Amino acid sequence: MFVPLYDHNPLRHLAVPWVTRLLILANILIYALFQEPRVVGEPASEAMLASFGVIPAVMTDFAYLPPELVRLPTEATLVTYMFLHAGWLHLVTNMLFLWVFGDNVEDAMGHVRFIVFYLVCGVVAGLAHVASVPGSEIPLVGASGAVAGCVSAYLILHPRVKVWVLVLMRIPIRIPAAVALGAWIVLQGVNGVLANDDGTAWWAHIGGLIAGAVLVVPLRRPDVPLFDRGLDAGTP
Repeated sequence: MFVPLYDHNPLRHLAVPWVTRLLILANILIYALFQEPRVVGEPASEAMLASFGVIPAVMTDFAYLPPELVRLPTEATLVTYMFLHAGWLHLVTNMLFLWVFGDNVEDAMGHVRFIVFYLVCGVVAGLAHVASVPGSEIPLVGASGAVAGCVSAYLILHPRVKVWVLVLMRIPIRIPAAVALGAWIVLQGVNGVLANDDGTAWWAHIGGLIAGAVLVVPLRRPDVPLFDRGLDAGTP
């Protein structure tokens, strides 16, 4: 639908959003060094997905991994899956969302609360996916669920900020975050309800969105307003 490019929304509490930057770096390095088929080979790349992705049928005991692919407790994959990706496009898209929106959410919460927020959103997203397709043997991977939590948190914090987005991968426009992110959220809900079988984990996105919307209120700094109250968010 669209890819975010840039928001004019200066940080107000942090000098550097270290957690956001380190998360992006970690995702890129993990894919480049341990998943890229041209680096590790196709079999090793596929094994990474099976070992560290969330497989609903394994999580619900409908199926079992071969012993040689079991690297850690099944429950731990609810964390590891969000650092794996299915390809460069999947990775870059998620990291763009995290780059544009994650820093301001981190600014509103602080470093420690933000990493807790990010991981919890990812875990909730993984559980939502398992609940939606409990018998699936396809590994769930990607930061999309955790990033979706950042999207809903950003929308609650800064709905009036103008965001540059690339529509249909070719048309740059500048629109309020409420329009861009609101449309993206509606798209997730519609596809989740329609059970669109296109390989996208829509319910993981929905789970992350709900977790982000719930957690942003208690985890934000006491002096951080919601919905841009009292702030001039219309600067170019």
